[in-house]
Amino acid sequence: MPNRKNFQKELNGKQLDLFTLKNAKGAEATVTNYGAAVVSLLVADKNNKMDDVVLGFDTIDGYLQDENAAYMGCIVGRYANRITDAKFKLDGKEYQLSINLPDLQAILHGGKSNFSNRVWDVKKNTGNAIEMKIFSSDGDQGFPGNLTLNVVYTLTDENELMIDYRASTDKATHVNFTHHSYFNLAGEGNPTILNDELMINADRFAPVNEKIIANGKTEPVKDTPMDFKTPHAIGERIDADFPQIKLGGGYDHTWVINKKVENEYSLAATLYNKESGRFMEVFTTEPGMQFYTGNFLDGKYIGKKGKPYPKRSGLCLETQHFPDSPNHPQYPSTLLKPGEVYEQKTTYKFSVR
Repeated sequence: MPNRKNFQKELNGKQLDLFTLKNAKGAEATVTNYGAAVVSLLVADKNNKMDDVVLGFDTIDGYLQDENAAYMGCIVGRYANRITDAKFKLDGKEYQLSINLPDLQAILHGGKSNFSNRVWDVKKNTGNAIEMKIFSSDGDQGFPGNLTLNVVYTLTDENELMIDYRASTDKATHVNFTHHSYFNLAGEGNPTILNDELMINADRFAPVNEKIIANGKTEPVKDTPMDFKTPHAIGERIDADFPQIKLGGGYDHTWVINKKVENEYSLAATLYNKESGRFMEVFTTEPGMQFYTGNFLDGKYIGKKGKPYPKRSGLCLETQHFPDSPNHPQYPSTLLKPGEVYEQKTTYKFSVR
């Protein structure tokens, strides 16, 4: 487990710290209020050996080294994923957002100064749950409205890491929050996730354009390398001669989760590592899930065991609305209005097989 002292630091007049959640089965999660990031998550394998299954750093300075490092385990906002040209129109007004993908002239995960690299306020800590809050002022990164977001992490006795979101605004705005842990069920520091077996409960996915931004359409996964309706190894088709795979440099797309009704809390995905026997289920109320295979990891980041994180040494299963939805009215709406309450629930549940 990370040393709490290594996460105690003052930043922008606020105190950073590390908090530990425990359950009755011996699982433990540590969370920092920098980016509301999950730093470590210890769960048992089939031999009851505990391993940390999320990528991250031994000290807070690891997260502070650059913007991408801050995405390790964080909560992303105001808008997860990409928005084309970093612009959208709302009520007849065009909003220019913060561009942090200059090569693509796009915004990623909420802009240059997004929720992943800010200090959150800790509201409550009960031992197995922690509630954190962030306030985003009108015009922050170009987004309209004074926005408040509360996030609660709960580690249940059923080995579930539950994440509950609740947000409100005083002006109409677009929001899309997600959790950005990089998982490796063999244990962080292991070099690859390619042999893990993934199932995604989705008949369709959102294809991307040459800027790796969803193009406003959805397409069937059937008879393509995007079909994970039945479990198969991630590496089996990750380098397939398929246009969408080539555009993403692997998997970096949103899948349309099969739902019986809108906002249904239902199974989105499962992940299985044969070597450890660890099995993870993902449940969510969100309509989509971004599956990202760490294509841009390159060994630069040194993890908690002193091992580098090379390409595809971790994967993200980011439950969310669709990318660029403000510019594609055919996608599920990401609009949040005054008087409304945004709520989302996502759970990562661990067991062994």
